Amino acid sequence: MDQRLTSSRGLICAIPKRELPKHVYRQRNGLDFQGRGWPSRKFQDEFQTAEFWQEYADILNGEAPPKRVNARNFGALVKDYRSSHRYKRLKPRTALDYDKYLDFFLSIMADANPCNMKRKDVIKLRDANAEKAYFANYSLRVLRVLMEHCVDLGWREANPAKGVPEIKAKKVAREPWPRDLLDAYRNSCPLGSRERLVMELCLGTGQRIGDVLEMRWSDIQDGAFAIRQNKTGKELWVPILPELNAALDAASRHSVFILTNERGTNRWSYRGASQAVRKIREQVGALDFDIHSWRYNAACELLEAGCSDDLIAAVTGQSPAMVLHYTKKVRQKMRAIQAQQKRTEQKQNV
Repeated sequence: MDQRLTSSRGLICAIPKRELPKHVYRQRNGLDFQGRGWPSRKFQDEFQTAEFWQEYADILNGEAPPKRVNARNFGALVKDYRSSHRYKRLKPRTALDYDKYLDFFLSIMADANPCNMKRKDVIKLRDANAEKAYFANYSLRVLRVLMEHCVDLGWREANPAKGVPEIKAKKVAREPWPRDLLDAYRNSCPLGSRERLVMELCLGTGQRIGDVLEMRWSDIQDGAFAIRQNKTGKELWVPILPELNAALDAASRHSVFILTNERGTNRWSYRGASQAVRKIREQVGALDFDIHSWRYNAACELLEAGCSDDLIAAVTGQSPAMVLHYTKKVRQKMRAIQAQQKRTEQKQNV
């Protein structure tokens, strides 16, 4: 063995650690530079020589060390979740809703390690948005799903969001538009306007606003709308009412979509439709009733016309439980009227 190499190793072993400069460590075969973010590098020159210090300076004065990449961060977790079957099985509208909250997580903690998230962190995130109860609760639901995916990947053992309660907010029951407000809305929106057409489509077909905005002229078949609901995937055939037919006849047909944006180049966005309808709601004093309430109107009008729950569902595409939910107040009034009539008749007979 080379006597010079042997003596060099002995010299290195004799160097106290406290005398070594930052990021320099003793190894069996010499000195290594091992700074976090820098690639490891073995020194070619002997310690404390001018050449060694020049080599050390060259390393420090070279390019800035690359940013440390943490493979287990929320950015990587969200990316993996969006490519998973769990995400791909979501309905299109649900996926759009999830995306809003996934992007929110990325904006505040993309580089954070989800393995370090604790229950207290989940609660802190929830409470930071407590004044917006819907946002806080929905973000908690999406985070719960995301962290369950983290568990499935084997990154951690337990889901810290599981079991964290949602914020209890006072729920205002949605109700159908009163007849006088529907008349006021129609009087404020002439036939041919988008505001009138969107109302007649929602009310006449009983569909969600998301499905209404997707409707095309080609969906009209044999005097009815052929509909495939985004949320449920149900296929419906809904005949067109006279009021809706009048609104369709007055509409411009310069696009494949029935409801278009200002330029007529694409469908009307949810935000645009919501803002336009809100202006009319403010004018007629109907701020307590929104776009989705028109779906309640459709279900309740069908009930008042004597339709069974099965017939109502044939138009709205709702489950039996949702038909009951949407019509419960009108149903109670109708039954109360019948009950009181029977009561009156019984007294007259006596």
